[in-house]
Amino acid sequence: MNSELDRLVYDWNTDGRAARAAYREVELDDETLRDGLQGPSVRNPPLDVKKRLLHLMDELGIDSADIGLPGASDRARAEIVELARETTKLKKLRPNQAVRTHPLDVGGAVRAAVESGVAIETCAFIGSSPIRRYAEDWSLDTMLKNVETSVSALVKEQLPVMFVTEDTTRADADTLVKLYETAIGAGARRICFSDTVGHATPDGVRNLLTFARDEVVRGRSVKIDYHGHNDRGLGTINALAATEIADRVHGCALGIGERVGNSSMDQLLINLYLDGAIARDLTPLVEYVSLVSEHCGVPIPPNYPALGSDAFRTATGVHAAAVVKAIRKGDRALADRVYSGVPASVLGRAQGIEVGPMSGESNVVFWLEHRGYEPTRERIDRIMAAAKESDRLLTDEQLRGLAGT
Repeated sequence: MNSELDRLVYDWNTDGRAARAAYREVELDDETLRDGLQGPSVRNPPLDVKKRLLHLMDELGIDSADIGLPGASDRARAEIVELARETTKLKKLRPNQAVRTHPLDVGGAVRAAVESGVAIETCAFIGSSPIRRYAEDWSLDTMLKNVETSVSALVKEQLPVMFVTEDTTRADADTLVKLYETAIGAGARRICFSDTVGHATPDGVRNLLTFARDEVVRGRSVKIDYHGHNDRGLGTINALAATEIADRVHGCALGIGERVGNSSMDQLLINLYLDGAIARDLTPLVEYVSLVSEHCGVPIPPNYPALGSDAFRTATGVHAAAVVKAIRKGDRALADRVYSGVPASVLGRAQGIEVGPMSGESNVVFWLEHRGYEPTRERIDRIMAAAKESDRLLTDEQLRGLAGT
């Protein structure tokens, strides 16, 4: 961030009058190509788009990506093989795959690893909450046996294993301890705590992960993951809270996924950057979310944080006037921050000044000057009159017509 501008912003986020969240840099796991594609309205993108997304994830400094469910179909496993091979071309990002604690899924995971020549991290999952066990008629003894058998089989094939409990945020501590102890004993070196139905609040995430660290891991060489969903609209803040304790946090581009989606990877990255927890180039986020939007059939709302079309546009007179004055000073950093909590330049974007019914003359003058028109009184008055009569922003085509007459 710009240290000269920092002195012009009083930051209540770091004021210190109350306890401050200790967000920190952690590993990141991208679930866009697995859990993200389970969204009911989401399309499965072409293989070449998936490969491009892996490269963009790597450019963003993301550590790993879930590339699919090998037990879903032969086609799914074939794509996992291709995507795993693609990751060998990347600097940092490594692949993982999700399986049920079921022999067919385990066999599919082993085949994908053998066919690709990549030791794909395998994430073996099972439901854990009392409500899920009741609905499925599962006994805990059977579950524990399935976990031990599945994890042991994967470890025997020399695949790194993460054991995942679904619906962890609604599961009791005693059951969780038994499940995780069984998985760790069988060779799992990562354990994942999941807010599968978006039940948790930030305090719930902190409580759960404190339990994970103090009562499950207990100083052993086992890493903790957090996987969140957005049913209560808390996906991003919960993922941020998880960075205080977890070793790795999961997310999806645009927060796509089951029901209303997962924690948003793009929002997580932006907030970690703004909090000073990470320092990396975030400009690839624009292409990353654009590809997902186009090929998964997920429109980006205009008001979507930082990456929506309206994120850095204003037509309101008083807002635009402040931005215009900053731009006239030749200070892009000032223009970025005078009326925005997220600097547009961080994403390779720029502030935009529009003209509409709430605009002032400075909007019109700026628009004219930046498109090569002399801001005469007649032009300004004509455009202002049209803007005040409109019920929305004037388009560039309308403005050029008014300016050119």
